[in-house]
Parts: sequence; structure tokens; C-alpha cells
Amino acid sequence: MAWFFLLSLAPITVFSVTPWSLVKDNPSAIANLVKRLIGLWAYTLLFIQIVIGAFMTKWIEKFGAWVFNFHVFEGKLIYALIILHPLAFTFFYYFLGKGFDPFYSFVDVCILCKKSLEYYYNFGRISFWFLTIGVSAALFRATTPFLRAHWHKFHILNYAAFILIFVHSLMLGSDVGTAPFSFIHFPAALIVLGIIIWKIKVLLRR
Repeated sequence: MAWFFLLSLAPITVFSVTPWSLVKDNPSAIANLVKRLIGLWAYTLLFIQIVIGAFMTKWIEKFGAWVFNFHVFEGKLIYALIILHPLAFTFFYYFLGKGFDPFYSFVDVCILCKKSLEYYYNFGRISFWFLTIGVSAALFRATTPFLRAHWHKFHILNYAAFILIFVHSLMLGSDVGTAPFSFIHFPAALIVLGIIIWKIKVLLRR
């Protein structure tokens, strides 16, 4: 199945460049490995989620109504990974002796910082909040008339989040340029960019 194949690229990549001898008995190295693995999975799944969501009607017509249920399941899984990634980063910093500070990992956005690690950490933090808004709007769209009418507009934030995550992974990720994950990293971004352009053209026609 294509879904499992794409997900397998993350562990194959991570473990191919990470000797177990350097990880065992090293809590910070284990936390870093988990962080990297979760980050690649989140990127892969968000790409799949966007492709499915952009052509949901066609997928359902071709494969059946289960596609929508799978889309909902995958959305919840992605959000869980999006939470676990900065949490693993928090533990990584903790095991390095820098204290336990979830606030720094999740919300400590640096507005005026220079283009350094801190600058590109911001892309991950902002994408977390974009996905939080998009997922919340989708999950609770039946609770209020406002969300029923406008949830899809908030869901568009998923596209912005993906672009931010792409830049975040490109500038900070140590594995995205390594095969076999490198085979999908840039192509996935190009496909999502193509979907965004196509959607904009559709809106302009309307």
C-alpha cells in the first residue's frame, strides 16, 4: 500500500544515518532520534492529507466513502505527531541540561530574531498554531452555525502550515536531504504548490 510505503521512508532514512551504538544509553540522542522520526512522519502525512482533501469528491467516487473516514483519522494522527514533535524537542533540550521548557518549544515565537536556528524554529511554532486552528475548525464544525459555514476557510491554513513546515525542515532537518526521504521531500512541496495554484485559479474563475 502506498500509504505504508511512504511512511516507511522516514525510519529507513533515520536509522540508516544513525548508528544504534551512538544512541543507546544516551537519552538526548534517543529524544533527538524520536524528534526526527516524528517530524518526517508528520511532513509525509500532511502531504498525503492535502492531496486527499484537495480531491476528496473524486477519491470518494473512485474508492468509496471510507476515504473520508480515513481522512479524519489521518488528520487526528497528524495533529498528535505535530504535538509530539516539539514535545520530543523539549525532552531533547532537557537531556542536554537546558531545563524543561515546553513554552519555548510550542509558543516562544521570536519576531525580531536574525536568520538563525531560532528564526527557523518559528516556522515550526507558527505551523503548529495554524494546524491547531485548522484541525479544531474541522473537528468542531458542527457545534456552531459559524463553523458550519466557514470551517473550510480555516482548514485552508493547512496549506500555509505545510509550506512553513517545508521551510522548517529544509533549514533545520538533518534527514530531508538523505535518501530515500529526499526522493519525496521536494516533490511533495512541488505537488502541494501546484494544488495551491490550481485552487487559486478555481477561485478566480468563480
